[in-house]
Amino acid sequence: MAEPLAVYIHWPFCVSKCPYCDFNSHVRETVDPARWTRALLSDLDHAAELAPEREIVSIFFGGGTPSLMPPESVAALIRRVRALWRIAPSVEITLEANPNSAERERFRGYREAGVNRLSLGVQALDDEDLKRLGRRHDKREALAAIDAAREVFARYSFDLIYARAGQSEGAWRRELEGALPLARDHLSLYQLTLEPGTRFAALAAAGALSLPDEEHAAALYELTQETLGAAGLPAYEISNHARPGAECRHNLAYWRYEDYVGIGPGAEGRITRSGAKVATRQTRSPEHWLSAVEAAGTGLNETFALSREEATLEMLMMGLRLAEGIARPAFERVAGCDIEALFGSPLRTLCDGGFLALDNERLVATDAGRERLDAVLAALLVKTRFSSRGCGSSEARRSPPRLLPARL
Repeated sequence: MAEPLAVYIHWPFCVSKCPYCDFNSHVRETVDPARWTRALLSDLDHAAELAPEREIVSIFFGGGTPSLMPPESVAALIRRVRALWRIAPSVEITLEANPNSAERERFRGYREAGVNRLSLGVQALDDEDLKRLGRRHDKREALAAIDAAREVFARYSFDLIYARAGQSEGAWRRELEGALPLARDHLSLYQLTLEPGTRFAALAAAGALSLPDEEHAAALYELTQETLGAAGLPAYEISNHARPGAECRHNLAYWRYEDYVGIGPGAEGRITRSGAKVATRQTRSPEHWLSAVEAAGTGLNETFALSREEATLEMLMMGLRLAEGIARPAFERVAGCDIEALFGSPLRTLCDGGFLALDNERLVATDAGRERLDAVLAALLVKTRFSSRGCGSSEARRSPPRLLPARL
């Protein structure tokens, strides 16, 4: 049986750069879609050489803003994936979209191209906050886009950001109560954080922006968990909520440390070879990536085997975000040793404190542990040779990219 594989395709362009965004996204006056489609197709061909004879379980068009792509380009890329690999009967094909009216008009074209799941970047249901977040749509457009997604796609999700400047618990509760009737089976709810290099980070450093403090942000997180859980959309991951069976299959591949290939500028991949994880990383600059593909057939910048320590740490950081946690036998195969021997007394302390739970089958961060995951990881790794810095795929972190405050 062919091993499962996920495919991530990155479209790096946006109409404007949001002030909180640190993703590999860029604003360009003109983009040649045909040229970019040819390059992405070529890079797919190269990826199939790196990971042949696999079964594709998910395809994810991320960005940037993939809904700026012509539906014809999306169709061509999906056809090429189908030609290069076996496709699982239940394959999930997701495209990220903004709620702007011009992009909304393309929804049916994306469905006809083969997309069967839409992810909408709504971010807020308040016009003033949408302006502050640098979004190009208003609440009316957001609601119209959600209605269109519901009509066109059997599966859709939308994102909201909380812990915004000046946001009270009451305002967030009302926004969630307004969002729930609009959702079908999945919502992504991210805590706003200040990322280095973003406009928001610069404003905060200058004293011109103040986000909720740690205690207030934690209260908003707890309110989110309670409200969504009561509505039948429990958190299956720190920032993602779904009815059972409606989880995002592509993002589960990241968090379960399954294999995936990354196509397009800055995209990363993880491929298992001879029992070890191999990391791939594409050239980040869109123009440099495009030139590289046109010259050599791929924009791949790095391919390197992860050490046992790096792979173990990545699996830990990704897997503890999930409510299901990490399968213990799989983790111990990657780590090469018993989990209790690896982490010793810090593991026992965290289990005794109610932040982690361990049995013969799984290592799980409890609700309290996931709320404080940064601190839990730091405490768990304190007596090991691991460091939590610099590990993990940027694509894995991007959905969702947020960890909660380090509170124990």
